[in-house]
Amino acid sequence: MNQYETQEIRERFLGCGFKEAAGGKKADVYLINTCTVTHRADSDSLSFIRKAKKENKKAKVIVTGCLAELDTGKIKEACQECLIVKNRDKNKILKRRRKGISYFKGHTRAFLKIQDGCNNSCAYCKVSLVRGGSRSKPLKEVIREAGELAKNGFKEVVLTGICLGAYGKDLHPKAGLIDVIEGIEKIEGILRIRLSSIEAGDITQELISKMRESQKLCRHLHIPIQSGDDRILKKMNRNYGRNTYLALVKSLKKSIPGIAITTDCLVGFPGEEEINFQNTLGLVKEILPLKVHIFPYSKREGTAAASLKDEVNPGIIKERISRLQNIAKQCSYDYIKQFLNSSIDVLMETASCAASGSWEGYSDNYIRVLVKTNLDLKNKFVCVKIKKVNRGFCQGEL
Repeated sequence: MNQYETQEIRERFLGCGFKEAAGGKKADVYLINTCTVTHRADSDSLSFIRKAKKENKKAKVIVTGCLAELDTGKIKEACQECLIVKNRDKNKILKRRRKGISYFKGHTRAFLKIQDGCNNSCAYCKVSLVRGGSRSKPLKEVIREAGELAKNGFKEVVLTGICLGAYGKDLHPKAGLIDVIEGIEKIEGILRIRLSSIEAGDITQELISKMRESQKLCRHLHIPIQSGDDRILKKMNRNYGRNTYLALVKSLKKSIPGIAITTDCLVGFPGEEEINFQNTLGLVKEILPLKVHIFPYSKREGTAAASLKDEVNPGIIKERISRLQNIAKQCSYDYIKQFLNSSIDVLMETASCAASGSWEGYSDNYIRVLVKTNLDLKNKFVCVKIKKVNRGFCQGEL
């Protein structure tokens, strides 16, 4: 989401005649689009603010994004003279009528924001506090923006939102995620549509059917778990249980052969005991995810969890994360190895840093694939036969 919004702001500046500083050159204006999802995000954002002011003391520093919504004091401590623009006002930084993006700098895939805000109240999460309730971009605007990206050579779009499954519920007339998918499917040039994170409760039978039948919708869903223990899930105020989540994944794998599941896990939520964590490990093993994003619990002021007293020792959290990482790596390997000696279509993105003289890209089910070749394969679809499976990626030949 933040990458999309940064690109949108970039295009507004360029559209008003500004030029982007490059190669470490000093700028006259620095804009920092902050994040506040974790303590680490706060720290990184503040570090960028201090760095900008140090780089050019005469520059104007503009700070926006989620940290700017509730934590102006922290920002002023980092840079007293900076201009703070509330997250909800970031579209007003420059007066330019047109919204949206037309390209995505540094990427072959383009993120496309279709929704903002969240009506859920997860106990650990600050996002709904800084972004407000769910709001959907009008369907016509989404399709127009996707068309612009297609004209500029983007073959894959990733539909992005804070709560993607809530798309359209606030629109009149009402629309839904399926309407977005079907509208973009008709756009010439876009060959892949990928969904970003989506809650388990928002995956309908209609969406499963569309994923099974569509020639463009990727066989990949990122469905956050957070915990595999019912007691912790209830404390987190998540709206599903372990068995519900597991049944959903089994249904997806039965309906859509080869589908990849990626997920999020939050380790060390207040009150998490070893038995609760063991249940998380067990659920991860059962769903066999391609990738697990693992986060230590981070106390966020203003959230329901901030008042909980039974905090988990940081040393225990670190040890649990290490154990979960090891299991996640094994699950990824076990998932990928089923494609050994099979042929898959890959959208190549960039020359590989992992192997000299190779290109890398992703399959529709989000497997990272490396191919040794002297050809320029940037932004090209190629058929690759998988010859070797590593942890986290595989190698193949054209």
